[in-house]
Amino acid sequence: MSTSAATTHPAPAGALNLSRTTATASRVLRQLRHDPRTIALMLLVPCVMLFLLRYVFDGSPRTFDNIGASLLGIFPLITMFLVTSIATLRERTSGTLERLLAMPLGKGDLIAGYALAFGTIAVIQSALATGLALWGLGLDVIGSPWLLLLVALLDALLGTALGLFVSAFAASEFQAVQFMPAVIFPQLLLCGLFTPRQNMHPALEAVSDVLPMSYAVDGMNEVLRHTDMTATFVRDVLIVAGCALLVLGLGAATLRRRTV
Repeated sequence: MSTSAATTHPAPAGALNLSRTTATASRVLRQLRHDPRTIALMLLVPCVMLFLLRYVFDGSPRTFDNIGASLLGIFPLITMFLVTSIATLRERTSGTLERLLAMPLGKGDLIAGYALAFGTIAVIQSALATGLALWGLGLDVIGSPWLLLLVALLDALLGTALGLFVSAFAASEFQAVQFMPAVIFPQLLLCGLFTPRQNMHPALEAVSDVLPMSYAVDGMNEVLRHTDMTATFVRDVLIVAGCALLVLGLGAATLRRRTV
């Protein structure tokens, strides 16, 4: 067998290799370094939204305390969903994805590399937003700030996973943005942010029980109301983390080399 034939054979779709994954993540981070607008969108927009929210309720600080923790998780999720879906789609429409997958790089490596790269950004984003909310805007929570940061980070990673997944079904950046009303807005309405989920119509409550954002909000509320880590909090973070891993797996399975 010739050397060229061996080196151009694509890696198995489900195979994961640490060196290939980290190389993919490094490439994505290098590209992001040269795109300051995208970095600003990911890091600063959640902070700006929290800042505006605090002073929208300037005359009612308890209202900010009640919903600020929930939105601390929702804003990063939305931001990471939008940026990740567009960035991944751009790789495919430009032909970069097709060239990468012609190399010994599996779909699992590519998705894991993207998740690692955007997950690194998510850590910084979550730390900035949590620090601003707690020490800059005076968000009053009973539980540990580290637990609040954990939920915010998991929410950002969930947004990254959802963005990677839906990018496989979009043919243009405009279509990627169109997935936001379909994927994010229903979860936003049903997550319990506007009214307790048990007060909803039973059919809508049943739908909310299977949406990951519901458990993200529930986890934030547990930190808001309890001094110690509760069993409900552990359940919520495990569900959010499990949903992120499941969606990443689906993203690897549905990833296409090119947009047709």
